[in-house]
Amino acid sequence: MKTTFHIGIASDHAGFELKEKVKSFLSLKGYTVTDFGTHSGESVDYPDYAHLLGKSVNEENLPIGIAICGSGEGVCMTVNKYPNVRAALVWNKEVTALSRQHNNANILCLPARFLSESEAIECVQVFLDTDFEGGRHEKRVNKISV
Repeated sequence: MKTTFHIGIASDHAGFELKEKVKSFLSLKGYTVTDFGTHSGESVDYPDYAHLLGKSVNEENLPIGIAICGSGEGVCMTVNKYPNVRAALVWNKEVTALSRQHNNANILCLPARFLSESEAIECVQVFLDTDFEGGRHEKRVNKISV
């Protein structure tokens, strides 16, 4: 994934501040970002925004996405409802790399309450720079969608 392209991003209120920082980072790196919301720190329901991102990646309108909420769990569960989505909840660069190398993750889920801004940005960079290894992993990934 080493070329620049279009990325979707979504968050709830707990992830709003981190989402804004990740968007700035992505823009500086030359990525086009579609922001599905939320657009403030006012309390909202995470599925409303995660569904918009999940649907867009599922329908291949966007190649990848980033979803953020307080724990990362809620947005991850929501986007993983879509058959063509392989979302990974990550908390460090090693887990992030494996989510791409072995699982061909196409949505990165970040826990805003448990990562610093620099840790989150590092995970985003690793996600963007890491390719799927294919090979023995291809068969397994193909078994994810039923």
